Amino acid sequence: MVKLNKSLVGLSLISVLGLGLAGCASGTSTKAGSKSADKSKAITVVFYPNESAKSFQGSRDALKKSLEKVTGKTVKLQTTTDYNVAIQAIASGKAQLAYMGANGYIQAHKLSKDVKPFAAQSDADGTLKKATYNSYLMVQQKDADKYKADGKYSIKDIKGKKMSYVSNSSTSGFLVPTAKISNEFKIKDKDDLTQNGKFFSKVLYGGSHQGSAVNLLKGDVDVAAFDDGDLMPYLKVTNGSWDKVGSTFAVKDDAEAPFSSLKGKQVVNIAMMPVQQGPWVYNTKALSKDDQDKIAKEFTSKEFAQNKEIFSEPGSKTPKLFPKKSDKTQLLKVDDQWYAPTHKLVGY
Repeated sequence: MVKLNKSLVGLSLISVLGLGLAGCASGTSTKAGSKSADKSKAITVVFYPNESAKSFQGSRDALKKSLEKVTGKTVKLQTTTDYNVAIQAIASGKAQLAYMGANGYIQAHKLSKDVKPFAAQSDADGTLKKATYNSYLMVQQKDADKYKADGKYSIKDIKGKKMSYVSNSSTSGFLVPTAKISNEFKIKDKDDLTQNGKFFSKVLYGGSHQGSAVNLLKGDVDVAAFDDGDLMPYLKVTNGSWDKVGSTFAVKDDAEAPFSSLKGKQVVNIAMMPVQQGPWVYNTKALSKDDQDKIAKEFTSKEFAQNKEIFSEPGSKTPKLFPKKSDKTQLLKVDDQWYAPTHKLVGY
């Protein structure tokens, strides 16, 4: 088992706050998909709303081609506009493969123990030691100075503001940000962060990381949570970097919808939190063992990591599904135990 980096271990320390997930289904295992896998049927891959965006169409098509090659089966791609649709699809076995966040995987695993992780993106060194991405709390650039304390950016003044999350099933767009806020303000009742007029004056959900960012850029909220990878196709760094608090990001001139009408608008990250890389998962009852092995071997191969339609080169202006931090970036094998820090944050 790979030893987790200190920042991730630190995340587990705030698990005592008991951040559950609003609106989740009960913990009973789903009956759908409980039969032995039909080895002749097509394989369905379901994506979160973030990866369902038009910007990732090329990556999705490349994945389809790769899967069909190694399995010899027809592959269907299911895009979604709701996190819970993807979670239910993989848990029920209607979809056999899914790319999820850590939080969503844990929800799906609670619904059905047949849902198991098998691969996640590595760190820049090609290991799992620092296999994280960034979750942000962002504000509009014109308001950024209001969130400074002693010359440094702080979340001390976000109370009473209008807030946007991604989805209550999102790891980086809900679970980790609410953990950060709860820890900072010593909040005992997690529901206070999700209800209008409690901690925040108003709470919105973007439905995707792109949607949460749009809520902020349009001025519908004062603060928004979203991650780095899903916004790289739309935002560019104008000051700082993706890995530095206090950096400024502007909507690209060639940004596609829903950002096409927001070109040039700027945001600043006032807080940044590490998040465990989300896994590729399969439903082991709905997918044959032979296909599981073939897919896991393909996804974690060096050849797969060199597919430029799926992995973008370091510093690329047109990010793909997996943005490389170095030439060593690849997918590596993971299991449920590797997600222990996120399990603790979720509370199960």
